[in-house]
Amino acid sequence: MNRFILIWLAPMLATAMPSARAGGDPAAGKAVFARCASCHQVGPSARGAFGPQLNGIVGRPAAEAGDFKYSEAMRRSGIVWSEQTLAAFIRSPGNVVPGTAMRFFGLGSEGRIEDLIAYLKSFDADGNPAGAVPSGAARRP
Repeated sequence: MNRFILIWLAPMLATAMPSARAGGDPAAGKAVFARCASCHQVGPSARGAFGPQLNGIVGRPAAEAGDFKYSEAMRRSGIVWSEQTLAAFIRSPGNVVPGTAMRFFGLGSEGRIEDLIAYLKSFDADGNPAGAVPSGAARRP
């Protein structure tokens, strides 16, 4: 009887458990970012090139990196990048911002998108590791 209940409950418990991938893996996202690096940069020396630099992208309003010329569509979008809006844009840029200049054909899986976003979140607006105390700043005990 107990074995029957366990066999019956196992599939329900498995779907109720949070995914081990929830939030993505920044290390795996670094490898995914290689597909983005021909147009975008992250890190302390990142600059706008063929695409804008992506430091501190989550929480940043769209078209706010001062060293990149954005499309009219992006400037008028009114988007503030959250994990959700960024994921939707990575999936299909033209569906999220019709008229965007970004041409991208996707990453192929939600896990890769989650990993990429986790990697991007690991950089603050200055390109330093997110949450790092700037050198010379007082540290709390």
